[in-house]
Amino acid sequence: MKRPGVLLLAVAPLLAVTACLSVASDDSRGPDVRRVRSGSLDAEVTLADPAKKELAQQIVASAENGTLDWRSAYGYVEDIGDGQGYTAGIIGFCTGTHDLLTLVEDYTKKHPENALAPYLPALREVDGTDSHEGLDPGFPAAWKQESKVAAFRDAQDEKRDSGYFAPALRLAVRDGLGLLGQFVYYDAMVYHGPGNDPFSVGGIRASALREADSPAEGGDEKTYLSAFLDARRTAMLTKRPGVNTSRVDTAQRRFLDEGNLDLRTPLEWKVYGDAYKVSR
Repeated sequence: MKRPGVLLLAVAPLLAVTACLSVASDDSRGPDVRRVRSGSLDAEVTLADPAKKELAQQIVASAENGTLDWRSAYGYVEDIGDGQGYTAGIIGFCTGTHDLLTLVEDYTKKHPENALAPYLPALREVDGTDSHEGLDPGFPAAWKQESKVAAFRDAQDEKRDSGYFAPALRLAVRDGLGLLGQFVYYDAMVYHGPGNDPFSVGGIRASALREADSPAEGGDEKTYLSAFLDARRTAMLTKRPGVNTSRVDTAQRRFLDEGNLDLRTPLEWKVYGDAYKVSR
């Protein structure tokens, strides 16, 4: 989970991407699909729809990797100085937050002869810390090398879906949230991780529920999402004073202020000072 505290150095251009939208269908492999009331949309719809999932990945990638081309980020690896060690891959798996370790462990069970397998002992030792001990100097090159392998890219997709995307959608649908709310939960899951402490998604959600009822409880969706974004911003700044909160302030908050609860395109937003656009 990448948690940038400073502006990204690379300047991303204002991009236009064509997104073909379609009606979501029930998929037994994904999150439950229920009838959700969101803005003007009253239909069975979730972010699991392929076109909507693609859009979600683009928005996340703008914050995590400074690009809308999220598939270009499989080989990304860098220590961004956030206390989580190396950050790598499509949603910022970290050597200090256990998810990168489990990704490599699971992948190695199926593909034992891989470039990252020799680093497993070191990854276990540094798990939960920002240490590079046993990883330098070769780990970044090994990550980039293995990311050229289709099976490892698939493994990143699977870890993203099982650890972040599907849990976020299940929780959002349970709370009666539409597409914007589902994305808000997903991005929070990527950044903060699952759990119930004050700085994880469960804790942030609990804080929001103290301020507003969720739609599932009969509350107003926009009011609840505003409370959730407020709680998330507070959690970010409490844990890391001065952290850049633009992925909330000038992206998700912008969509909410515009009343775009259905996450309809075209979308325009800014993250870390860079402007992005996804066109229909």
